[in-house]
Amino acid sequence: MRIAVIGAGAMGSIYGGHLSRHNEVILVDTNKDVVAQIEKEGLLIDEDGTTNCYHPGASCDTKDEKPVELVILFVKALFSRAALESNRSLIGPDTRLMTLQNGAGHEDLLREFVPEDHIVIGTTEDNGAVLGLGHVRRGGAGVTNVGMLADDRDGFLNRIKDAFDCCGFQVKIHDNIQRLIWDKLFTNVSLSALTGILQVDMGYIAADEKAWTLCRQLIHETVMTAAAAGMEFDEEAVAEKVRLTSVNNPNGCTSIRADLRDGRKTEVDTISGAVVRAAQKYNVSVPGHSFVVNLVHAMEGRNR
Repeated sequence: MRIAVIGAGAMGSIYGGHLSRHNEVILVDTNKDVVAQIEKEGLLIDEDGTTNCYHPGASCDTKDEKPVELVILFVKALFSRAALESNRSLIGPDTRLMTLQNGAGHEDLLREFVPEDHIVIGTTEDNGAVLGLGHVRRGGAGVTNVGMLADDRDGFLNRIKDAFDCCGFQVKIHDNIQRLIWDKLFTNVSLSALTGILQVDMGYIAADEKAWTLCRQLIHETVMTAAAAGMEFDEEAVAEKVRLTSVNNPNGCTSIRADLRDGRKTEVDTISGAVVRAAQKYNVSVPGHSFVVNLVHAMEGRNR
């Protein structure tokens, strides 16, 4: 399969590198130094106690490239539109767009570039970190969950599974991928959002009574919104899962906390903001999430 991976951060590099084993892959990034390093020395991935070198194609400018079969978006959500706009040459009438990004609601943007039956959404249990130019660490391999918003009449999800699995991934196809995305969203919109606002480690949320009360409110609002959208979740089970995530990662630092700490823009609009948009659609009151979105954006503005 001919695949373009947009974003050569940790996750984009892990997928781009591994997929290049048995596919034609272009790894696209705006960082010229990263692209030059990959073109010259290859892409290094530390995994399973060793350092492996992969050789995907790499480019900053794709205007002369022909359309690919699959574009995988691995940039931060706030850069998605710009990334797709600047790489329109990769998108043809038969191209599928795939997102494994954090949060929910990415399909609203992808519909601006391809028909709904050409959109693949999902989640990944893989994780990694950037070590240097063209060098990342794969912290652990997990399932890549995928699904579509419309009927997969052409069997494209099975093609993805074949192309990915032979390169060391474990793809699982879901009939109701939105439910899985919202199940993952619960932790981000409660635990992660609060660690960002409070600038605390993950363990603090379950350990502090007031912080946990706030977390429970955000969980409740999310469960109610999901129910209105036709997805029933056990609120107590969700809360216990979030609590254990906090307890078992006492010194964990979420990406939203790190972004606010380091003066970067966050992905709050596709995390807490996804709940707000869905709540508006289904007429559900979510004052906690509305407050979180506004407060995070206000914190982003401190460095302007």
